[in-house]
Amino acid sequence: MSLLQEFKAFAARGNVIDMAVGIIIGAAFGKIVSSFVGDVIMPPIGLLLGGVDFSDLSITLKAAEGSAPAVVIAYGKFIQTIVDFLIISFAIFMGLKAINTLKRNEAEAPAEPPAPTLDQSLLTEIRDLLKSQQPK
Repeated sequence: MSLLQEFKAFAARGNVIDMAVGIIIGAAFGKIVSSFVGDVIMPPIGLLLGGVDFSDLSITLKAAEGSAPAVVIAYGKFIQTIVDFLIISFAIFMGLKAINTLKRNEAEAPAEPPAPTLDQSLLTEIRDLLKSQQPK
């Protein structure tokens, strides 16, 4: 089998295509989540914290000289990324918790008891026959 045929067989498998679709949708969803966190969630949190914008926090190691940019440790961006991660993680946790609650409620719904097996049916008949043959 040639390399091209092997690649074609690999790429045509359903799980590879499903994974590609998932990655594309995930990338698009990532933009939505980033916008939600940056534009909706973080402004009120920044207001509660006194208007602090974490992304502006940094330590300058070497000032800019001529056309060379400054050497900076931007620890504020790191803090902002951690806060974003915690908010996203909490939102996903709450969503999964809601889904699990719905699934649990569906699972707790009373289901019909399973029909007795053939062995159980035969044993029940034998028991009933033995009871009917006993003197009263």
